[in-house]
Amino acid sequence: MDSELVARERSGHTAVVEGDLLYVWGGYLSIADEEVFLPNNEIWVYDLERGAWEVFPMSGEVPPSMSGTCGCSLNGHLFIFGGCDHSGQTNEIYCVNLTDGKYTWRKIRHETGSAPSPRDKLSCWVYNESIIYFGGYGRKLLTNVDRRNRSFIVDEASWMEDVLWGWNNEVHVFDTAKSCWSETQTHGRAPAPRAAHASAAVGCKGYICGGRVMETRTSDIHCLDFQTWTWSEIIPVSSSPVGRSWHTLTAVSDGGLFLFGGLSVECKPMSDGWLLDVETKNWREVEHPFKNKPRLWHTASPGKDSDVIVFGGSCDSILLVDTGHCNDALVFQTQPYPLFRICEDYIAMNLMNCERLRDQLHLLPPKLLTAVQTRMSFYRPSKKQRY
Repeated sequence: MDSELVARERSGHTAVVEGDLLYVWGGYLSIADEEVFLPNNEIWVYDLERGAWEVFPMSGEVPPSMSGTCGCSLNGHLFIFGGCDHSGQTNEIYCVNLTDGKYTWRKIRHETGSAPSPRDKLSCWVYNESIIYFGGYGRKLLTNVDRRNRSFIVDEASWMEDVLWGWNNEVHVFDTAKSCWSETQTHGRAPAPRAAHASAAVGCKGYICGGRVMETRTSDIHCLDFQTWTWSEIIPVSSSPVGRSWHTLTAVSDGGLFLFGGLSVECKPMSDGWLLDVETKNWREVEHPFKNKPRLWHTASPGKDSDVIVFGGSCDSILLVDTGHCNDALVFQTQPYPLFRICEDYIAMNLMNCERLRDQLHLLPPKLLTAVQTRMSFYRPSKKQRY
């Protein structure tokens, strides 16, 4: 019996969903107390309908192996920016076409503007043809740091001659159509500089939540209007999630954001899930079947029917014990499913144990029959083999 491949455990990786496929690249895991970056010349693809993994080689101008890069999907391409490799933080940007089956990386050379300083653990939003980057932790030359400017907070524990490390709250825009960088001057009260925060976009607004600000972890929520470049803070009218970093925030409706996991102020890995209504400013903790699976520095991608696909991450406090990296895909249901999906899943789940269903399967219309047969693979007994 052939074993089934599954992506290796990892944290700090990049993942995006295109159609029914989850694409996973990069990240790291710990082997014998050593941090080991995952291969940079391969991409793992998880079929969300069949529940099966494939791995494909990558070529071209391959980025270095790294973690903490910021990835997003735009027009069928995966873009990554920043991250931390063996040499430290980077400020390069790469892209790869996910739809042509070739998986050829291309390093983007910007035509105009200046790239942000090297950084990792930042976030981004996609708006029109642009990618908007916020925050992160990284290094700057001493000559480029203005202590009177509150956009960069120096990490006093990391200082080397004329190079400073620290947190920022800068907003940089990369126009993918023109290959140009610009640093946007925003209005309103900007969030404090931070890294390892979570972000999501709804329409023309981007939201950030929490993250590490110096030695604390927050739970504040801020909104950036992409049309006016104005910041505003959302003050919840309900009880809120505790402060955390390395969590995720995912848009699941026109006004709903789903928060999952992270590392709490007490350095405790979290497994709670929350829904924020951005209009009513109300947080609501949601029940889900993964309360025994805390995750931090994982990825969360929007799937069909408002599902959220969480992959990888760590179940340990990686600042203290860095051994609990994961490789399972957790599917969170945030909205009621349509009747078609309920029926499709019921048939696929019970077909092998119900003779009546098996006898009548051939009566289904061809398109529905194909969908059910594909979905049956998702519920088959697992024969997974770590790769």
